Amino acid sequence: MTYRLLLTGLLVLLLGTPAMAHHVLGRPAYSLNEDSNTPPSMQVETQIGDYFVTYMVFPAFPRPNEPGRINLYATRLDDDAPLTVDVTFKVRNDSWFSDEVEVLGVQQPDDNVYRQGFVFRENGKYIITAEFTAGGEPYRIDFPLQIGEVSSVGPIGIAVAVILLGLFGVNLLQRRRLQRLKTRDYHAADDA
Repeated sequence: MTYRLLLTGLLVLLLGTPAMAHHVLGRPAYSLNEDSNTPPSMQVETQIGDYFVTYMVFPAFPRPNEPGRINLYATRLDDDAPLTVDVTFKVRNDSWFSDEVEVLGVQQPDDNVYRQGFVFRENGKYIITAEFTAGGEPYRIDFPLQIGEVSSVGPIGIAVAVILLGLFGVNLLQRRRLQRLKTRDYHAADDA
């Protein structure tokens, strides 16, 4: 009898205790910020010269007027020694008609990672450039960055649309001319 009573009491305690966790999986949302381990919008690993380079762009979907950052990590291929020189980050528009380059900043390594923050005011496609000199050799890494939603119709799309509209207009005029000629020939044959 006491064995059953003890088992019933234990069962009531286990089933009757409410869960006290304020979050179940992962980290709670209130502790997330721009330095959290959220997924990057891009992560690329590449070899350039004597270095193996990894760069990431945060947040996953960068938007205008919101802060973002670029993380760059580089190690030598021969001995895995991390890069320790200053890295200059630059940005330019990814368009045929833009040559304007703006320096985002010059960064020193922080725990072997170069971190460059950014805030873009407008939607668009950009090219980020990371430049450094190591061992007397200049290095330059370019990678694309899209901020916000970009119109799918660019200059090429507009040019194609204008050409198609022009062809449609010429075709319409030729049809009308052909109709007039057929009507004139029909009336000329009736008169004769």
